[in-house]
Amino acid sequence: MDRGVVLSAPGAVALEEILVDEPEPGEVAVRIEASGVCHTDLHVVEEHGWGHPLPVLLGHEGAGTVETVGAEVEHVVPGDRVVLGWHTACGECAMCVHGLPRQCKRPPAATGRLHRSDGAVLSPVLRTGTFATRTVVPATAAVKVPAGLPTEQACLLGCAVATGVMSVLETARVPEGASVAVIGCGAVGLSVVQGARLAGASEIRAIDVDERKQEQALRFGATVTGAGLVDFAFDVVGRQATFELALELLRGGGTAVLIGLSPGGEKAEVDLPRLFAKRARVLTSHGGDHLPQQDFPRLAEWALEGKLDLAGMVSRRIELDDAQRALEELRSSPDLIRSVIVL
Repeated sequence: MDRGVVLSAPGAVALEEILVDEPEPGEVAVRIEASGVCHTDLHVVEEHGWGHPLPVLLGHEGAGTVETVGAEVEHVVPGDRVVLGWHTACGECAMCVHGLPRQCKRPPAATGRLHRSDGAVLSPVLRTGTFATRTVVPATAAVKVPAGLPTEQACLLGCAVATGVMSVLETARVPEGASVAVIGCGAVGLSVVQGARLAGASEIRAIDVDERKQEQALRFGATVTGAGLVDFAFDVVGRQATFELALELLRGGGTAVLIGLSPGGEKAEVDLPRLFAKRARVLTSHGGDHLPQQDFPRLAEWALEGKLDLAGMVSRRIELDDAQRALEELRSSPDLIRSVIVL
């Protein structure tokens, strides 16, 4: 029987036996081979499901091999190595119809395919559910990756890397020569650093309460540590202090980009006259506004070309049984960039 890490009630996380249905038309079943342990899953646990009806199958940053495909699926076949993307587009909502699929309001889901052993339907986190031996997703969420990219690195494209890099290239569209600050230097923050390097930023400031993380960011392309005025400030933490700092660091005409997930009720104070005087912009990045079918292939190619360091982001490889402990360590192990579950 298949297994998965389930949030069954507020705070109750455990590895369980699960049931995985065959894919329906337009869906694929994927055997998971690697899944990154991301703060978003911890956010789901701490926010009692974060809008996902309980019970929840955790995990959303995964890669593996297509096992079976439903009718009408043509772009992947059994045996293809894929990364799973949660930020997909339906092609039918108002945003998609108006040529803005990156802002899709109704991303497709393979609803009702995953169950607990008692038959209760599981809600997969962000429509993927990758802390499991197998999962079922909409076919558009399964994106082929080159065979040369190790699965444990490829899985990072599914969230951390796409969110960070594309927040720079797509959400903010940082121009060559601009100066950038990155507040919060975990896996997503380091991906923002790498995105800024790809964009040709002239200065990349790494800012974190942990000096070890600041120094670590230098290995991924940061040019200096600590605060300073910049053209673009990325808040990867999403707390009052970090967002207010992002606004404080902006030069005239600068842009603050909110990436981090904030806990419920979090608020920040804004000096409106000063914001107005600076002519500052505030943007929200929803996963870097990435589009898996378009962005995963080029991110994978950049990794193979050595332009993106994915290997350096994999701090350790763990087993599915260790997922609950790895989630807890996100609160207390600042040296970890990414723990990756390898099956």
